[in-house]
Amino acid sequence: NTDPSTYRLSSGFGYRSDPFTGASKRHTGMDFACKPGNPIYATGDGVVVKVATDRKKGYGFHVEIDHGFGYRTRYAHMSRIDVSVGQQLRRGDCIGTTGNTGRSSGPHLHYEVMYRKDYQNPALYLDMDISPQDYFNMVRKPEQ
Repeated sequence: NTDPSTYRLSSGFGYRSDPFTGASKRHTGMDFACKPGNPIYATGDGVVVKVATDRKKGYGFHVEIDHGFGYRTRYAHMSRIDVSVGQQLRRGDCIGTTGNTGRSSGPHLHYEVMYRKDYQNPALYLDMDISPQDYFNMVRKPEQ
């Protein structure tokens, strides 16, 4: 299953009360509560452009994938990373496992979608079943 939403949504995209400070703060992704060690799958074809393994700060163990056409996804607070920078991925490839690393209030997957460096609401993309390349080919196809 390539859909992160198979886990329980624990925090949505947008402004929320920060779990550590209580202040209103923009949440740049969606959080899916789950037990540590569950597999995480790439939501689309792409190339791994970042792998970070800082257990204590920010996103903790996390992976960023470039899907082309300005789209990137980030998977954060992982317990294990099974990919490396430069690796080509297909939708559904396992990239690692869920965890509780970084600035995290409990085990979960933090999932982000970025378009040209702007954070997007991942809920708008979870049901998409075409790749950016499929879409590009579809809109560029000459009319017959």
